[in-house]
Amino acid sequence: MELDQHAEELASALGVDKEEVKSDLQNLLQYSVPLDEAKQSVRRKHGGGSSGGSDGAPSTKRIADIDPDGGNVSVTVRVLTVGTRSIVYQGDEQTIREGELADESGVISYTAWQDFGFEPGDSVVIGNAGVREWDGKPELNIGASSTVGVESETVETPYDDRIGGEADLIDLQAGDRGRTVEVRVLEVDSRTIDGRNGETTILSGVVADESGRLPFTDWAPRPDVKEGASLRLSDVYVREFRGVPQVNLSEFTTLDVLDDPVSVTDSAPRLKVGEAVDAGGMFDVEVLGNVLEVRDGSGLIERCPDCSRVVQNGQCRQHGEVDGEDDMRVKAILDDGTGTVTAILDRDLTEEIYGGTMADAMEAAREAMDKEVVADDIADTLVGREYRVRGNLSVDEYGANLEADEFEETDDDPAERAAALLTEVRA
Repeated sequence: MELDQHAEELASALGVDKEEVKSDLQNLLQYSVPLDEAKQSVRRKHGGGSSGGSDGAPSTKRIADIDPDGGNVSVTVRVLTVGTRSIVYQGDEQTIREGELADESGVISYTAWQDFGFEPGDSVVIGNAGVREWDGKPELNIGASSTVGVESETVETPYDDRIGGEADLIDLQAGDRGRTVEVRVLEVDSRTIDGRNGETTILSGVVADESGRLPFTDWAPRPDVKEGASLRLSDVYVREFRGVPQVNLSEFTTLDVLDDPVSVTDSAPRLKVGEAVDAGGMFDVEVLGNVLEVRDGSGLIERCPDCSRVVQNGQCRQHGEVDGEDDMRVKAILDDGTGTVTAILDRDLTEEIYGGTMADAMEAAREAMDKEVVADDIADTLVGREYRVRGNLSVDEYGANLEADEFEETDDDPAERAAALLTEVRA
């Protein structure tokens, strides 16, 4: 049924203008509110109660059987996590609860549009919850027409170790909510952004534990978030930023300063290129591979002074004709037999590979009357050799890019590594 038909039926039943009803429905649907829930909200707004808000009574389902196209459902579940966040909804600021629920068949995320009072570890019966698709998976939408009651017996699940949301950084994924982490702050900076309420000061930087490192943003800057501090952060959520998970502290995040320093690792997890790419992005990862090619756009380049994009023939894609600023970089295709990634080296690393400064490279280009001689010299140095690369990996529709922090030729014995790999395969 088209939106116009839903709006016409509602308008007729409520005795109000169809266009007003349609506008109300569109406002709700743009925030991914399920249609049945949106129709119920419109009925309540116009004094029509909640009757007829669903095409039938909600069905009782296991989590594994829930489908976004199956209508409203009732579930008996264990609460794993409860996160709290403020959003702007229909122009108004609203506080929502979100997290994960589980039963014996699986785990599902949820958004609750009011505080139903449940906490991590509670066993509850949720009635008439809407279902929407979020990030390709079903999610429960618990609204004003839903009911939440205490289950008399504990709901047993295979996921009880996730109750409360305790997690190591390496296990966090974009979309996680209501998580608790213990970390040490490695880097922190204060900056001002143009937020939804005007200019807003935030903190951003890097946190770490024994499992790895991740970037973070504190949207309600706290004085205890400072370099070197060891902190327990409860109720954080995780978003993807530039292809990697980012820890976010909201105004609802609680912070405890720890007396004992959190142990951190100085090393990055070493993965095969294929494994790293399949992970979809990692903040701090190390790979080994042979350089197959130095891509176009390496060597001497120019950048836009406003956005730092590479300038082609004096033109910036965003700012048009600009007076570019000189820079150097390398874009090297790395392969280990399991996959390929483009390692991107900044000016400092490029100068090390080139064996001279940018001024030296520019002088060589002037003498040859060709900037490409610099890229050719770099390719002669790199191609065919094996390198260890550490940095931040992002994966998008254009491929996998590893922004290198470290880039060095390996001194591993290839025969020994091949023997170790063969032993691993045979095990």
